[in-house]
Amino acid sequence: MSGQQCISVEKCSIQLKNKQVVQEFSWTLQEGQVWLVTGSSGGGKEAFIQALANERENSQKPLFIPQSMDSSSEGKAGGYYFNKFVASTQMVSLETAATLIQEERNNDDGDYIEGGIDIGRTAASLIAEVLPQPVELASLEQLPQVQLCGVAPVLNRGVKYLSTGEVRRVLLCRSLLSSCQLLLLSEPFAGLDVESRSILLNFFSEKMKSKESPAIILSMERFQEIPSGITHVLEFEQGAVSFMGTIQDYEIFLLSCQKENGGEKELQVQRQYRESAFQELHSQQALFSASSSSDILEKKATPGEILVGMKNVRVAWGDKVVLNKLNWQVRSGEHWLIRGPNGSGKTTLLELITGDNMQVFCNDVSIFGHRRGTGETVWELKEKMGIVSYRLHLEYRMVGGIDIEAVLLSGFHDSIGLYQQRSQVEQMAVERWLEIGGFKGRGKEVFNSLSYGEQRAILILRAAVKCPPLLILDEPCHGLDEGQRSLVLHLLETIAATGATTLLHVTHDVTEVLPCETHILELKTRRTPDDDENPCYSILTR
Repeated sequence: MSGQQCISVEKCSIQLKNKQVVQEFSWTLQEGQVWLVTGSSGGGKEAFIQALANERENSQKPLFIPQSMDSSSEGKAGGYYFNKFVASTQMVSLETAATLIQEERNNDDGDYIEGGIDIGRTAASLIAEVLPQPVELASLEQLPQVQLCGVAPVLNRGVKYLSTGEVRRVLLCRSLLSSCQLLLLSEPFAGLDVESRSILLNFFSEKMKSKESPAIILSMERFQEIPSGITHVLEFEQGAVSFMGTIQDYEIFLLSCQKENGGEKELQVQRQYRESAFQELHSQQALFSASSSSDILEKKATPGEILVGMKNVRVAWGDKVVLNKLNWQVRSGEHWLIRGPNGSGKTTLLELITGDNMQVFCNDVSIFGHRRGTGETVWELKEKMGIVSYRLHLEYRMVGGIDIEAVLLSGFHDSIGLYQQRSQVEQMAVERWLEIGGFKGRGKEVFNSLSYGEQRAILILRAAVKCPPLLILDEPCHGLDEGQRSLVLHLLETIAATGATTLLHVTHDVTEVLPCETHILELKTRRTPDDDENPCYSILTR
């Protein structure tokens, strides 16, 4: 039996800044339904979720536009948009987490306080903001929502020091305690370790069967990861609804699509094309040496050269020890998989290498044969690195108006934004990379107009554009759809096969481990004070 209508989209398009991004469609959410919204990155899924999240009209965000309000629909029957949750909606996504962390870093007063460390808002204070009255930490730890989201261990830590997975679980807990009526979850499993995924799956199991639960709409790129409890699926492709119906019918729909598309055969053809294109690009590197701004491409590491060396490294924030007694070397040609639970220090480790963590200067860390703090600049080191990270993504989201081509060109100069002339040689290389990455003809589009997944794909191309001796990848497939993910993983395989670039790859997803990654650095989470006496890691091979 059909329940009461909660949201109704009748003959509406979705527009952003007066530009249509999703064609006219109709859709209804009824009581008791749990919808999965899916589709390839940039196909309309993100615009739909953001339009639902709007509490009021905002020209900077996508909006539902009824047909009667669209001047191009003159003479047709009008549409409407109804949402009973419009004033009680919370969204938890990679983007909301990114915005929160950026706010905390912008408000950092560490330069003006004794000790130089400003932890900012703690997870507890962030959660407590939505409560009707103050709550002691001990009482907060016992709340069912805190237990359900598994955030009790991080309540007294600064938000900006949490891992991305921990931040999103804190935001989820905050949303539940806010008594919101509609909860929008975008890519909730992206970048989570096994324990965090288990916590979220338990959350879905509990909340989806609870009558007191808010209405939940889940947005995910990968259909294979969805939790039980989903009843209906809405799929967007190329700015239009491509499927709408029950989850059972969607599974049948996917099978029919696989047969029509030729499945593995077509994928193999795509892989062969990309490999051929990359090898052609690699063979043209002699062109780059003619450009004075591109001579960094000639600074290749010799086989077996030590690129990264760490001796007895220790990193701590207050009483929180992140890395301890770490001794590690990376040699040219060794491709490393770096793994460990959320909060175990993977991102901190990479920031020691890239120079984005100031505690590198009180540790014995050598990069490309030079100990940090002995005179070399961070820019001299970054000349030999390509970097894809959550932090880089945050910084690029703060740059307004820059086009895709400029983002890739900035990879030659290791800058956030482009402040040099666009040389013809570099532009030729960028055009080829855009073609390999599936962005041919889109170089003049504004970076911030892309979906989160498309932005991440562009940043991966930016990191690879100069074929660096060391390529650092912190969860590179965050937010990518299945097609983009396949492209990126094969691109990384091909780059590694050239022998010119060494990979350091952080991922939780076992399906993203590359065949070339035969060395493994496994980090451990510090659980008790006694852990200070033990190394924080183990080294494995496969």
